[in-house]
Amino acid sequence: MNDKNKSGVLSRLADTLIGIGLGESVLRFSVLFLSTALIGAVIWLAHSIFAPSPETGATESAAIVEEGALPAQDFNAYSGVPRLAQVHTTIPSRPRQEIVKYTVVEGDTIFGIAQNFGLEPQTILWGNYYTLLDNPHALKPRQNLNILPVNGTYHEWQDGEGLNGIAKYYGVTPEDIINYPGNNLDIKTIGDFAHPNIKPGAWLIIPNGHRDFISWSAPLGVTRENPASARVLGSGACEPVSGGAVGFGAFIWPSRSHKLSGFDYSPNTNHWGVDISGNTGEGVYATDAGVVVYAGWNEHGYGSMIMIDHGNNFQSLYAHLSGINVVCGQSVGQGDLIGSIGSTGNSSGSHLHFEIRAISSFVNPWDMLPPP
Repeated sequence: MNDKNKSGVLSRLADTLIGIGLGESVLRFSVLFLSTALIGAVIWLAHSIFAPSPETGATESAAIVEEGALPAQDFNAYSGVPRLAQVHTTIPSRPRQEIVKYTVVEGDTIFGIAQNFGLEPQTILWGNYYTLLDNPHALKPRQNLNILPVNGTYHEWQDGEGLNGIAKYYGVTPEDIINYPGNNLDIKTIGDFAHPNIKPGAWLIIPNGHRDFISWSAPLGVTRENPASARVLGSGACEPVSGGAVGFGAFIWPSRSHKLSGFDYSPNTNHWGVDISGNTGEGVYATDAGVVVYAGWNEHGYGSMIMIDHGNNFQSLYAHLSGINVVCGQSVGQGDLIGSIGSTGNSSGSHLHFEIRAISSFVNPWDMLPPP
């Protein structure tokens, strides 16, 4: 069949397909077939040109291994969880060993500061004797406090001191002091413990050390027969009194309020009473009958203060008063008005500091007062 006849046959076939509605479908199939064939031809041609022979590929691979000196690896010999590269590195936290400074702000308490730094409250006092004088009420805004890294005490080394004596005083061993990293001491150069090579004026952290508090409040045993023991407190001390009212041995609340405001009874922080809430000018009442043995200003932080001897081995104390309504030697009955609530002395706000004492010990007021 010649080209002319072939062309005529194809033309009639195309007209027939178009006539029965298959022309467009046949055209799409033809285009798809030709495109696929063309792509296959290109892939075959690229493989023929660029693919190395088996011998050449093996030689090049061996050359690469030899150049990099990579040892043969048998990954099937390893077991366990593989180590993966970590984008972030976590640095382990280490215990603090140095003193840090903290500036007191309004509303701070010894308890709150201690809790924030993970310490016991007494450690705050023991680390800041020259600032607080063992008195939790001495805390004031803008004070700079030493915050020890561990519970314990802070000691300024004095000329002539010995390690054995200092360690015994604080209830630790000399090695406890020398080996604490924050003290920067070396046992090889410390020398004789009785005369150690420690520079006078150096401050040492005594880890887990403890000591008795320095008393800043009224002394114990201020009785009507011997009120002169309170003269160290200030001008409010009284002269001896004979006779006078004697208490019942049962105590009442010294104010209308029965709520705690501020510090609680806490021997661990040298706070031997309770701070009762109240507004300036509200009445303060005798917790039991007795005789006034101190009425006036306290030089050690209590401000205007009253003490009553109840004549039965108990005394009571009322501090930070804004007014005093009694005088030395006066007999008072239980519930008598003796003064008014205030914020004098070392006080951060209006309240009544109230104590009950025995002749030779402090007493927890919560154990003596009726339930609030």
